[in-house]
Amino acid sequence: MSELKAFLDRKVTQYNQPGFIENDPISIPHGYTRLQDIEIAGFMASILAWGQRVTIINKCREFFERMDNAPYDFILNHSESDLRAFLDFKHRTFNATDALYFIEFFRHHYSQHESLENAFVRGALVGASDTYSHLAGFFEYFFSLPDHPRRTYKHISSPVRKSACKRLNMFLRWMVRQDASGVDFGLWKVIQPSQLVCPCDLHVDRVARSLGLITRKQTDWQTAIELTNQLKAFDLEDPVKYDFALFGLGVEEKFH
Repeated sequence: MSELKAFLDRKVTQYNQPGFIENDPISIPHGYTRLQDIEIAGFMASILAWGQRVTIINKCREFFERMDNAPYDFILNHSESDLRAFLDFKHRTFNATDALYFIEFFRHHYSQHESLENAFVRGALVGASDTYSHLAGFFEYFFSLPDHPRRTYKHISSPVRKSACKRLNMFLRWMVRQDASGVDFGLWKVIQPSQLVCPCDLHVDRVARSLGLITRKQTDWQTAIELTNQLKAFDLEDPVKYDFALFGLGVEEKFH
């Protein structure tokens, strides 16, 4: 295991650096400096992270152009007529109905809270070893508005529904992790890096299996926990830094 740790540590160093940002959806929140703009941009970029990274980035830019690239200001101050700009927005199965509900949720939340972190800690168990209760609580809160569209459930995952929650785990990594490389933002302080769960996307899943870090046959929440627990053996305080290594190996090196 020490050889594997050394190998993965080298890959973390290789990929966890500013050059990673440009071609990754994390480039979208990096286009902003205000806390709330970074949160909204990061959240939407993670939710829309389906398919080729170039397409994801272009779709995110298109989404925020409809907000005049001022997400927080738009969320708090838009009029009904401003929402027409989203009536023809579509990415994969994410459509105008979803976009309008997301905007409604953001306005509801930010009218009462300074940060989106509050949405992820309100129902969380104190001292929890992972983010199960954070994500379960967020799902309930996100869909707490009256007349929420049931079709939008598919875009917000929950571990209660056995999902690996890869997009939300990626978003939490961006917001919570902090180191000298400057890729992740480290803006949130209530959730700790040691609680984060590794995002299990197709690339990470494939590489982790080939390295023997996952034995579970399906890919669900328990799989993400299995992988994260293996990574905690390498770094208990910051296990999800290895997401850089596994993702980089899968995407850049086509590692098998």
